[in-house]
Amino acid sequence: MKNPYFSVIIPVYKCPWTLHELYQRLKNTLSSINKNFEIIMVDDGSPLNDWEIIKELAKKDKRVKGIKLSRNFGQHYAITAGLDFAKGQWIVVMDCDLQDQPEEIIKLYNKAMEGYDIVVGRRAERKDGIVKRLSSKVFWKVYSYFTETKIDGRISNFGIYSTNVIQSIKKLREHTRSFGLFALWVGFKRIEIDIEHAKRKTGKSSYNFKRMFNLAIDSILSYSQKPLILFINIGILISVISFIFSIFLIIQHYLLSIPVAGWTSIMVSIYFLSGVIITCIGVVGVYVGKVYNEVKNRPLYVVESVTFK
Repeated sequence: MKNPYFSVIIPVYKCPWTLHELYQRLKNTLSSINKNFEIIMVDDGSPLNDWEIIKELAKKDKRVKGIKLSRNFGQHYAITAGLDFAKGQWIVVMDCDLQDQPEEIIKLYNKAMEGYDIVVGRRAERKDGIVKRLSSKVFWKVYSYFTETKIDGRISNFGIYSTNVIQSIKKLREHTRSFGLFALWVGFKRIEIDIEHAKRKTGKSSYNFKRMFNLAIDSILSYSQKPLILFINIGILISVISFIFSIFLIIQHYLLSIPVAGWTSIMVSIYFLSGVIITCIGVVGVYVGKVYNEVKNRPLYVVESVTFK
């Protein structure tokens, strides 16, 4: 059987009410370019009836392929599962909540035909709530600082990628995963274009501020050594300040005959340095823990069932 021209990867979690409309709009959009496509919906352990609807769509149209993970592994693991099964010449990655509008694929594809390997959508006007926009902005600001890269927070995973890009990304099997960051790391000819971002019709995003913050910390510690360098600089700064302060105390005591208060300064110094030391040990411990997780070499995800052979 001839490989599809398009593969659309969609991680699905708690969005059963959007899947029928998403399928219909994708079918209409993709058919206007090339009727040879596949839509891969990955059920990321959703507790709702997402899988039943995916099976229903797959039964109606063989171009819809369902993958059910054994539990909730996370969005980027679900994307990885979809990529591992995708066979298309061009790969589209998008969310299932219809905020990524299927009709925008035409715009992304037309730009790719100008000679680009990666075309990602830049949400010119985000339709998310205040908390989501704030958490996303903080995430990318913090990440950009620690990795010394410039990342636009208006950009998500929604984009079209050539098979060369995807084959390169598939080689990256570390357990802390971020598809968007992988796409940046592998390089290739890339461009970002404005797209229309729709309001979320039902439900709410699972990416709240706390989850975005944890994702930022996890990603920074996985892709950057700057926190370690930062604490080295803090340690040097504390040493320099302590040395200068000790000279000041010596001068105060021996030349100015001013008694030096001991207990308060000692206790403050002990508590301050103890906090710094414990924080440094914690950061190093997290790095060691991540190395431990990698060397266990566990699979990134577990597939419970699929709708195809």
